Amino acid sequence: MPKVGVIYNDIKPVATTAAQKLSARLEKLGYEVCVTTGAAGILGYSQPGKPVCHTPVESLVPPGFDKDMDFAVVFGGDGTVLSAFRQIAPMGIPLLAVNTGHMGFLTEIYLNQLNDAVDQVIAGNCHLEERAMVMVKLYSEDQLSWEALCMNELVIQRQPLTSMCHFEVQVGRHAPVDIAADGLIISTPTGSTAYSLSAGGPVIVPGVSVLQLIPICPHSLASRGLVFPDSEPVAVTSANSEPLVMVVDGNAGCYVVPSDRVLLVRSPYPAKFIRLKPPEFFRVLREKLGWGLPHIAKPTSVELP
Repeated sequence: MPKVGVIYNDIKPVATTAAQKLSARLEKLGYEVCVTTGAAGILGYSQPGKPVCHTPVESLVPPGFDKDMDFAVVFGGDGTVLSAFRQIAPMGIPLLAVNTGHMGFLTEIYLNQLNDAVDQVIAGNCHLEERAMVMVKLYSEDQLSWEALCMNELVIQRQPLTSMCHFEVQVGRHAPVDIAADGLIISTPTGSTAYSLSAGGPVIVPGVSVLQLIPICPHSLASRGLVFPDSEPVAVTSANSEPLVMVVDGNAGCYVVPSDRVLLVRSPYPAKFIRLKPPEFFRVLREKLGWGLPHIAKPTSVELP
């Protein structure tokens, strides 16, 4: 019996209802349907003074979601899509993302297109787009204490009552550099349209095998964004006396103390998006962010009523 997965944001009634209806429809078509929420992919935050809970990324895979699954459908916004890939990327399951949120930058379709889209996917009339993810690992005294899959970005930043942060960053075999800033963003091409864009970073087309490092409010005219191959591991240590906060994709994180070391490497688990048409990134930029819209000149004269 073929198998399909359904993942949904359980705090949104419209997503819950859509997941129930799709599950019933797929079962009538003869599919085994595995249903879960996106909650397991939201790792939460560690607390000061409490041990960091190490959750291996492979342990987040929901029951029934295995390599035999044909595809999965997720209902939610971009946050739910990110959470879903943290759960299923280790199994290599392709994902059709249905927007029930707001921006929906990572989603493929809206609810009113669902039935036709699922029929196309079942018939094989679709495309797969792979996007790189990175593995984030925190080492405390050379012991792995925290890890997470990251699709958008890693952010290491100061707490509200601390001052300027000092970081030592080493990319691959290259000499380490010192950066003084409020924080650091290390972003994938997918994340280049998220936080790093707001911090002044460039937009990078998905499929380019790079990462980018963007200092947040750097205390130097010489500290600018850096783009480098994602085949290079990145190590970050803190030279601050106070703990810093590390956040992955905006919904998971932990504290980083001076003796800790953060390591980023390209994940062996890419995110596999189901696209109904060949991916066209510039169209998404235009529709979602208004990039490249034609300029309309102001009239030379205005007639008053």
